[in-house]
Amino acid sequence: MEDQQSSVPDRKLGQNGIVQPLLTDLYQITMAYAYWKSGKCDDLAVFDLYFRRNPFQGEFTIFAGLEECVKFVDKFAYSQSDLDYLRQILPTMEGEFFAYLATLTARDITIYAIEEGSVVFPRVPLIRVEGPLIVAQLLETTFLNLVNYASLMATNAARYRMAAGNLTLFEFGLRRAQGPDGGLSASKYAYIGGFDGTSNVLAGKLFNIPVKGTHGHAYITSFTSFSDLKTAELKHHDGNHSQNLLQLAKNWRTKLAPVFKVLVGEISDGELVAFISFAIAFPHQFIALIDTYDVVKSGLPNFCAVALALNDLGYRARGIRIDSGDLAYLSIVSREYFTKISEKYKLPWFKDLMIMASNDINEETILSLHDQDHKIDCFGIGTHLVTCQKQPALGCVYKLVELNSMARIKLSQDVSKVTIPGKKDVYRLYGESGHSLVDLLQKYDESPPEPGKKVLCRHPFEESKRAFVTPSKVERLYKIYWKNGEICKPIRNMQEIRERVKRSMRTLRGDIKRNLNPTPYKVSVSDKLYSFLHELWLQNAPIGELS
Repeated sequence: MEDQQSSVPDRKLGQNGIVQPLLTDLYQITMAYAYWKSGKCDDLAVFDLYFRRNPFQGEFTIFAGLEECVKFVDKFAYSQSDLDYLRQILPTMEGEFFAYLATLTARDITIYAIEEGSVVFPRVPLIRVEGPLIVAQLLETTFLNLVNYASLMATNAARYRMAAGNLTLFEFGLRRAQGPDGGLSASKYAYIGGFDGTSNVLAGKLFNIPVKGTHGHAYITSFTSFSDLKTAELKHHDGNHSQNLLQLAKNWRTKLAPVFKVLVGEISDGELVAFISFAIAFPHQFIALIDTYDVVKSGLPNFCAVALALNDLGYRARGIRIDSGDLAYLSIVSREYFTKISEKYKLPWFKDLMIMASNDINEETILSLHDQDHKIDCFGIGTHLVTCQKQPALGCVYKLVELNSMARIKLSQDVSKVTIPGKKDVYRLYGESGHSLVDLLQKYDESPPEPGKKVLCRHPFEESKRAFVTPSKVERLYKIYWKNGEICKPIRNMQEIRERVKRSMRTLRGDIKRNLNPTPYKVSVSDKLYSFLHELWLQNAPIGELS
């Protein structure tokens, strides 16, 4: 249960060793070979990475994973063992192609992207990749892998943060996460999204996230009687003398039994011994899991007895964790007893002891607990957070929108899958209140919108949906992160990205962020891009024939 937050600055880490060019789908390699055979090595492509729908029935998403994409491009190269393996699984490919792959780097790629930690919306490209077709194509699967879960996880965490308000949130999901790498990613992006700490010790070391934890039920059930306690002595906080913590706690338990309206014989001795043992190990940071047997008749009296015994020796307990039962009711009862004891024994700090709740908590659970006037100070959240049970995938896609300066469009009977062609820039238009009004996609060669000047914003596909907007502020969303083989912008550390999430969330109106029936945020195209899109659509759509 040690608190751990290193004093060293946020670490700038190297790429995860698993993230390498072979972390891709086979068809990326086969397409690259076919491109090479077709003489398309020097074709210049533009790809957009975006998603089609916001997750969790919400109307916003947090963009994350850009840092990892930039690191991947920086180190993009095929090793000799990579090439040997590809020869083995693709024996019909010509040897010259493998020689070509051996020299391949991402030096000629340019990456434009929205700042990591920003609020983003469907159809707005998060990343624009420009450069040689083969290299840009080979980035697809890895980029999607790095952005999809990161953004989904950061969004989920941000939603929990909104639901919890100012309460403390700890990520406790490692044991339920999708494997070790999924567990580390969950801890990292939960912290970016607004969580205060993690139980994941390796994530704490790698990412400098505060590490939190208590103990499990196994620790409590490993003690059954007073004879199980091998050491009962604890030095006073001033270090001058020791006292028997067990005897102090037993005395306090006898005094407290009438307060809790229970008989001493009804309270578990094994639980008391377990609490004492743990308190001796961590007298400065004593937090107890109190629901092993019965919260009100055993866990609470035992905890309060040990907390008061620690107080006699100059220490202050930290609080309790409840992992089962009616969390709202048990937190209210716990707070009432803490307040009674605080007043009875003139200990002002006792009424403010921390109450932590865990037990399969999700976003709706927190909102429901608010309605029940709970007294919980912090939540430990695992399964629903790290597995994103409400929606397990974001669904980012990576689409070719331009080749050799000619726009490309993908058509579909499902309009949501029609791509917006060509190289584009994105601007966020703000109103006088400081809230963002609309994200506007334009052709890259259009003049940017200006504050105070009216601009026509159109729905990409519905002709009648259009509006004039006069922004008070215009923000260009794209920045260059990689060009000419170099990182062009400093890679933000996690704390900076975390702060970006907070700032970006404040730009959204409350009705867009609300949990139930949120208002959709508007993503529009300029009048010029609208006309261009529909002209290209008509040119490429087959003409039906009636007979």
